Amino acid sequence: MTDLHDLIPPLLALCHRAGQAICRHYHAPGDVAVESKQDDSPLTRADLDSHVILREGLQALAGGLPVLSEESSPETKARRHDWPRFWLVDPLDGTKEFVAGTGEFTVNVALIDQHRPVLGVLYQPLAQLAYVGIPRTGAWRYGLAGDGRWQGEPIHTRALRQGQPLAVLASRRHRGERLRNALAWLEQAWGPLERHNSGSALKFCHLAEGEGDFYPRYSPCCEWDVAAGQALVEGAGGAVLGLDGEPLQYNRRDTLLSAPFLAIGAPQHTLWQRYQAALSE
Repeated sequence: MTDLHDLIPPLLALCHRAGQAICRHYHAPGDVAVESKQDDSPLTRADLDSHVILREGLQALAGGLPVLSEESSPETKARRHDWPRFWLVDPLDGTKEFVAGTGEFTVNVALIDQHRPVLGVLYQPLAQLAYVGIPRTGAWRYGLAGDGRWQGEPIHTRALRQGQPLAVLASRRHRGERLRNALAWLEQAWGPLERHNSGSALKFCHLAEGEGDFYPRYSPCCEWDVAAGQALVEGAGGAVLGLDGEPLQYNRRDTLLSAPFLAIGAPQHTLWQRYQAALSE
């Protein structure tokens, strides 16, 4: 088996190439043409160009493992249950943000082994920043220096401190009763809350680098939206759990929709044990 650390440099280069293709469309006036997929989610030329770059590049890594991307064909998606180890990819996470021009979009790449993410990369094309996580090993933030080399530094989730407001990471596009109930429970149990809104998988990045405490997701999303973020958060010392309190697993169900989840920066704190108990009542 390839050492996971050996995969980081080629993954950074590959995500950067995909990001360059995305940015060419983002910065070209009138070039953000939008189609609708069967589920009414948007699809752009940037999604497709990034998909092709990542699919071809990933197939050349780690012994030619299969690639499951949001933009893969229905036939490829139907074969996925036979894959114990594969790449799970969202070539452009945050297409709505891309179309709206907010800049809050990422490239997500995860290596799945026996239903668990063992390596994840989240790349921000506009900032040329990459976040890499290997569960139980570590997490790093990489920036592209002027000489073309990647410079990395370790990142960690932060501890909860009494008297400090609880920073909740959420999407400005997703609200709903379950989120409101969660925030109300936390405010009563903990005290003051701060809500930080951002698009796409950036919330995982913020959690992993200690800029938030909690990212709950109850609205629908897909497994390729979550897997790389889970690897990152776990590598940084946090957890991404289903509502049953167990780490999320992938490629086990007929659907590619992710189960609702709670991404937690300091999972050992008693607050989260109490919250999990409240969910089961």
